Amino acid sequence: CFVGFGLSGNHENLYLGNVLYVVVNATALFTYAQEFKSEKTMEKFKNFLPPVTLARRDGKFIEVAAESLVVGDVVEVKAGEKIPADLRVVEASKLKVDNSSLTGESEPVSLAPEYTDDNPLETKNLAFFGTLAVEGTGTGVVINTGDRTMFGRIAALAGAAKQEVTTLQREVHHFVVIISAIALVMGLLFLILGLVRSFPILSNVMSCIGIIVANIPEGLLATVTVSLTLAAKRMARRKFLVKKLECIETLGSTTTICSDKTGTLTQNRMTVVHLLYDNEIYNTKTTTTEATFDLSHPAMKALFFLACNCAKATFDAKDMEEFPEKSIEERKINGDASEAGILRFASQIEDVMEIRRLNRNVGGIPFNSTNKFMVTIHEDPSGAGIKRLLMKGAPERILSRCSQYMTGQGVKPLDQEALDVINVKLLSLLNGGERVLGFAQTLLPNPPFDSSFVFDSENPNFPMESLTFVGSMALLDPPKGAVSEAVLTYQTAGIQVIMVTGDHPATAKAIAKQVHIIRDPTVEDVAKQRGIHVDAVDRSGVRAIVVPGSEIINFDQEDWDRVLRQDQIVFARTSPQQKIIIVESCQRLDKIVAVTGDGVNDSPALKKANIGVSMGISGSDVSKEAADMVLLDDNFASIVHAIGEGRIIFDNLKKSIAYTLVKNDAQAFPFLVSSLFLFHFP
Repeated sequence: CFVGFGLSGNHENLYLGNVLYVVVNATALFTYAQEFKSEKTMEKFKNFLPPVTLARRDGKFIEVAAESLVVGDVVEVKAGEKIPADLRVVEASKLKVDNSSLTGESEPVSLAPEYTDDNPLETKNLAFFGTLAVEGTGTGVVINTGDRTMFGRIAALAGAAKQEVTTLQREVHHFVVIISAIALVMGLLFLILGLVRSFPILSNVMSCIGIIVANIPEGLLATVTVSLTLAAKRMARRKFLVKKLECIETLGSTTTICSDKTGTLTQNRMTVVHLLYDNEIYNTKTTTTEATFDLSHPAMKALFFLACNCAKATFDAKDMEEFPEKSIEERKINGDASEAGILRFASQIEDVMEIRRLNRNVGGIPFNSTNKFMVTIHEDPSGAGIKRLLMKGAPERILSRCSQYMTGQGVKPLDQEALDVINVKLLSLLNGGERVLGFAQTLLPNPPFDSSFVFDSENPNFPMESLTFVGSMALLDPPKGAVSEAVLTYQTAGIQVIMVTGDHPATAKAIAKQVHIIRDPTVEDVAKQRGIHVDAVDRSGVRAIVVPGSEIINFDQEDWDRVLRQDQIVFARTSPQQKIIIVESCQRLDKIVAVTGDGVNDSPALKKANIGVSMGISGSDVSKEAADMVLLDDNFASIVHAIGEGRIIFDNLKKSIAYTLVKNDAQAFPFLVSSLFLFHFP
C-alpha cells in the first residue's frame, strides 16, 4: 500500500496501509502480553528456597542464609521447615518429609540415616531441596546445592524443553504460504501480460500490486485473534484460564492426555476407603463407592472406638476458630496424612473430640519406625477403674501380638486358620495400593492398674501381648468426583487418557481402574487368574499395561512402539526426565499430547507437551507458569468443555477463512477485468 502511494500519490493506499500497520502491531502487542507471563518458569523455583536455615558453624548451630550453603555443610531441620538443599541424613528423630511435589506420593516419607535403595527418590537417607519436613527433627550433610539439586535439575529440564508449535500456528502458516504464493504468481502473470500488451508501466505495476494485495487476506490475523479471545472468555466463565490463545484450537485437536495422578485425578488427601472386621471387607462412602459397613456390629463399634482414641491427630484450633463454617473435609488437621484421614472419617460419624474427652488418655507409646505401632491407654468412663489398652500399626506387627480376634459372635481364638483368612483379606487390600493399619485392644484390670499406677513408655510396664485383634482400616488418596465420567467422555471422543505418576505401581493401578483408565485385565491380572507365570501369558490379547519407571530406563524405540500401541496405559514411579520421554514418544507417533499436572515434577512435561494444563488450587507456582492453561477450580472434567471449544474454534476459523477468500475474490475481480480487457477504472 505504501509503495502504491509512492508511485501514484493516491491517499486511499496510504490510509489502507496505516490501518493495516496498526492492526498488525496491535495484534502483535496483544500476543506478546498474553505470552509474557509464561516465560518466567525459572523464577518460580526461587520460592522453594527458605530464607534462612540452621547450619553448624564453629561447632554450634546458627542461622545462616540458605543460599550461602555449600557442599559439606551440616544443617538441622525440624517440622514445618523446607529442606534448604539436597541432604544426606545422618541423624533423624521421627523425621518425616512430604515428597509429593517430587514423587506424587500423598503419604509423608520417614527418613533415617540408613541407605535402603539404589533409587535416590526411594532411599530413606536422602532429603531433597524444596520439600517440607512435616514431623520430627533431623540433621543432614549438604550434598548438592542450586542447579545440582533434584529441583535444580527439574528447573533445567523445564527451561530446556522446546515449546512445540501449535496445530493452529502450523495450519495458519501453511495457509499463508499457499495464499501468498498464489497472490505473487497471479501478480507476476498479470505484470507480464501487461508488458506484453504494452500497458503503461505505472498502471501495470499498480494493477500487479492491486492483484497481490487483493489476494492476501490481511484481516486473517485479526479474525483469528478475535475468535480465540472470545473462546478464551467463554472458557474463563468455566474456570479455565487460557495463557496462550492459539493453544485453544490445539486442545480441540488433542488425541492423547497424559495426566498426573496425585492432585489431578485424585484429591491429594488420604481417605479411609475400606474397613476390615469379622473377616469381611466393607466400603466407606467415597466419590465412587457407597458405604456398606454396619455401625451396630460389635467389631465395627470397637474399631470405631479405636480409630477415635488411638491417635494424636487433631483439628487445628486456630483454623476452627477463624473458619467455624468449614466442613470436616476442609478443616486443617495437625497430624500425619493417615491419621488425618481416619479423623475425618470418624468425625463424620460422631464428635471425636468428645469421645476422647470421655476416655481420658493416661499413657502409651508413640509410634516409631522400629516398632511400627503406637499404644494409647485410656480410663474407662464407667468409673469401675478399668483401663483399656489400644494398639494401632502395621497389620503384621499387630497380629503378631494377638491371640484372639473379635467377631459378631464374640471373641474367638486367633488360630492359624483364622490368621490365614485375615491375611488373605489384608493382601487383597495391599495389592490395591492401599495403606492398611491394624487395630487391637485389651483390658487392664484394677488392680494392679489403678489410678495411682504410672505407665512407663520407655520401658513398658504393662502387657502388650495376647491382645484381641479388632480389625483394619485401609486408606487411599481417592479420585475426584467427576474424573471417572470425564475419562469416559474423553474415550468416547476418541482421546486416549494415559496416567503418568511418580507413585507406586499398585496404587496407580488401583486408581486407574477406579477412573476407567484401565478397564481390562493386565498381564499380571491374567497370570494371577490362570495361576501361571507372567512370561507364559499371551500378550497379544492384553489391552492394559502398567509400566514402572525402572523398566523405562532400558526402553528402545521398539519397546515404546509396543507399549504405546496399548489402549489402556499407566506409567508409575516415573521421574521428571521419564515424563518428558513419554511425551516425546507419543509425539513421535504423531499424537497431539496434552499434559495435566500440579507438581514441580510435572513442569518439564507441561512445557514439552503440545499443550500443558496445570491445576489452579493445588498446583505449584512452577507448574502454573510452565503450563499453557490453568484449571482454576482443579476440575479435571472442565477439560471436556475446553476441548469442545477448541473443536468449535476450528470450524469457525474455516468459515472465517472461506469468507475472507470470497471477499478477496471480489476485490481482485476489477483488476483482472482491467488487465484482460484493457479496461481502466477511474
